[in-house]
Amino acid sequence: MKTILVTGSNGLLGQKLTDLLKGHAKYNLIATARGEDRYPDKTGYQYVSLDITNPQEVEEVLSSYKPDAVIHTAAMTNVDQCETDHAGCDELNVKAVQYIADACDKHNIYLTHLSTDFIFNGEKGPLTEDEQPDPISYYGESKLKAERIVQAMKGKWSILRTVLVFGIVSDMSRSNIVLWVKNNLEQKKVIKVVNDQWRTPTLAEDLAMGCFLAVDKEAQGVYNISGADLLTPYDIAQHTAKFFNLDNALIEKADSSTFKQAARRPLRTGFIIDKAKRDLGYQPHTFEQGIQVLADQLKQQV
Repeated sequence: MKTILVTGSNGLLGQKLTDLLKGHAKYNLIATARGEDRYPDKTGYQYVSLDITNPQEVEEVLSSYKPDAVIHTAAMTNVDQCETDHAGCDELNVKAVQYIADACDKHNIYLTHLSTDFIFNGEKGPLTEDEQPDPISYYGESKLKAERIVQAMKGKWSILRTVLVFGIVSDMSRSNIVLWVKNNLEQKKVIKVVNDQWRTPTLAEDLAMGCFLAVDKEAQGVYNISGADLLTPYDIAQHTAKFFNLDNALIEKADSSTFKQAARRPLRTGFIIDKAKRDLGYQPHTFEQGIQVLADQLKQQV
């Protein structure tokens, strides 16, 4: 049996990786996060508390458990918070990656690192893995610095870039664009949704599968792991309204200048995922199928 250690296991992607890997026939799972384990069913895996901003803790955990692979999902992902708290962003998104990369190199551990479309300036899309990064936010800068740390490793690594991840965690503590639209329209609220940003939204289960495929094949290099449908948030809202039979007349178009946010967002990104399909066998759900997955999970919460 090989062992996979996941950082950030309390987050959306972390929980989906726990869903996928707990009790796996081929892999043992060590789930790690700061503080207590928030995954509801504690069977089929081992949980270890880990503060990734503490280099001694990172070294101790990786040297003690000696996993074959680390999937690093933990990060500060609130784009506006990164813009206003540079030190906190650097601590989680850059320094912690250096600690993990160093420990992986020291103990010959394969590293899969999660990155983002926000390393690009948004002037064109969808993008291949070969596009030149040019971040326009501090969050994007921090994630690009992290990529360069991983790319400088002596050992084996992969970087998986993703886009606008949606899904639900077990305790419903986090929202996402689909749930936000659904909840507001159910309450008959008018919502303004941007129509000048383009993304390829990614179902969290698909991203988890992309992580697993990269580890299982010990893929080397950069891979785009996202959905295949290029949509604006306005398109996403319209699809959501139609799926749940809600009033789409409550959805108003807006452009990015309508919203005052600390950090700039790239207008057009989205990914071409041909490389991941070819090399990893990655096959994401359509956006409509992704809403169905989410809807089925909502029924189980009731």
